[in-house]
Amino acid sequence: MAKTERTAAVLVAAGRGLRAGAGGPKQYRSIGGLPVIYRAMESFSRHADVFAVQPVVNPDDSAMFTAAVSGLRHEPPTHGGATRQASVLAGLEALAKHKPDIVLIHDAARPFVSQALISRAIEAASRTGAAIPAIPVTDTIKLTGDGGNVEGTPDRARLRIAQTPQSFRYDVILEAHRRAAREGRSDFTDDAAIAEWAGLTVATFEGDVANMKLTTPEDFVREEARLAAQLGDIRTGTGYDVHAFGEGDHVMICGVRVPHTKGFLAHSDGDVGLHALVDAILGALADGDIGSHFPPSDPKWKGASSDQFLKYAIERVTQRGGRVANLEVTMICERPKIGPLRDTMRARIAEISGVDISRVAVKATTSERLGFTGREEGIAATASATIRLPWSL
Repeated sequence: MAKTERTAAVLVAAGRGLRAGAGGPKQYRSIGGLPVIYRAMESFSRHADVFAVQPVVNPDDSAMFTAAVSGLRHEPPTHGGATRQASVLAGLEALAKHKPDIVLIHDAARPFVSQALISRAIEAASRTGAAIPAIPVTDTIKLTGDGGNVEGTPDRARLRIAQTPQSFRYDVILEAHRRAAREGRSDFTDDAAIAEWAGLTVATFEGDVANMKLTTPEDFVREEARLAAQLGDIRTGTGYDVHAFGEGDHVMICGVRVPHTKGFLAHSDGDVGLHALVDAILGALADGDIGSHFPPSDPKWKGASSDQFLKYAIERVTQRGGRVANLEVTMICERPKIGPLRDTMRARIAEISGVDISRVAVKATTSERLGFTGREEGIAATASATIRLPWSL
């Protein structure tokens, strides 16, 4: 792809998903512990070559959408129409102010889109102008009549299953959608069909069998089982940290600035809670400790905010294809009092790490006035982290 070309994505999430059964719109249901729409958007939001992600949502779903994709980069959502085709046009129009060169159009009901597939989509659109991911048909296909009788058997060697993201030169697919709207055509089932109708040649590129569209309740059951099997390596790590008090008027605890009569003596900001959590995550990964990744002898980390250490540890999990299942930290101190700030600290850890707050625990205890913590000479913290990784020998 030429360096001057800019790629945007439209995420279509305005449907009701009635065939998926009870439980609300399928894009907001959980799959593998995360909302479907979060998984569908994440790969686009984190892809280095996608500068804008334009969600298209139902106006009734605004609150659900905001909660489901918290922490992901995206444009302000635009409202969808009565059909998928109308929703895509709304997303394309919303991107007009950005003037992208290439646009990827993806269904939020496909939560397992990979960054590799997105890269192939961008390359294909740059090369051909219109392209879709496709996978070969492995079953024999039959054509049937109104009575259910077989009328023919097409050559499956020429058949392909179309997926999303479908990729196009932005101006070309926008004009095709506008023309279809002007002419009252609203019966197209995907964007490639509109492109074909508009006279474009649509190429194919390698799809991904894991890029499954969730349609029925059985799809959710099957994919939950597949995800659980993929992340079958469950690991737990522990961490411990301590910092002495010195001069100051506040301490950083679990990412929260807490007013206090003293400060920490530390090379970084001295956040014992986050430091212990980082060590716990790295321990679960068997990936050294915080000191080996952020040496206190390195002046680069002097006064550094510890949220970047926790983000780094989380990224190490993500790079291994894993997920965080639980984070727990226990503060050991007489003062300051942790209880009133417990939920604030949980929320801050959840924000930094990108996990739901229900997976974060913050506890506190004293040492009954015994030892250095009892004498209020410093604060200690213990932590544990449970992560799930793909199983490997």
